[in-house]
Amino acid sequence: MESYKEIFENNRLWIADKTKNDKDFFEELSKGQNPDFLFIGCSDSRVTAEELMGAGPGHVFVHRNIANLVPNNDNNSASVIEYAVKHLGVKHVIVCGHYFCGGVKAAMQSEDLGVLNPWLRNIRDVYRLHKDELNAITDETHRYKRLVELNVQEQCVNVIKMAVWQKTFLATGYPIVHGLVFDVQSGKLIDLDIDFNKELEFIREIYDLGTNK
Repeated sequence: MESYKEIFENNRLWIADKTKNDKDFFEELSKGQNPDFLFIGCSDSRVTAEELMGAGPGHVFVHRNIANLVPNNDNNSASVIEYAVKHLGVKHVIVCGHYFCGGVKAAMQSEDLGVLNPWLRNIRDVYRLHKDELNAITDETHRYKRLVELNVQEQCVNVIKMAVWQKTFLATGYPIVHGLVFDVQSGKLIDLDIDFNKELEFIREIYDLGTNK
């Protein structure tokens, strides 16, 4: 119970800190949000979007789930992206994975994980797509790190398959999609520098929903 009670004391201190130099901070915050960023990250307790980015309230729209997935049949992540892109007008969509991700590791182990099985199957699909590259990596830790990176890449691709992204990007040039990895050991955010122009050529050929005509 003590750790639970600390939440409210921490909240009180946080309010005092925010209003110390700006007494209208929360009044202004209540008027709405206009974030530039949508952050799609992992639910891992070590990976908090605002802290990683040095961002304050109202700057980042956040969606988190196990292993930062954007599955094609997931209404949850799809609804978040639709709202962020179409209604909030975010300029950047960030998919952020992290090394030593428990979800990625669990996906590659032969174990029945109950309701997690179909969710983690999305990561196994990423492994299947990149099996030759991953199987050539002999060090297990390095192989898992590379799978984390490839998973981020594939989730970014899932974002740019979406009609709301295609329509908005064609009309405005935004939002720009970025693939990042958080290195838990160093605290660094790493830009994977994925060549989405190359990916877009393939997407427009195969996944064009008539939005590019």
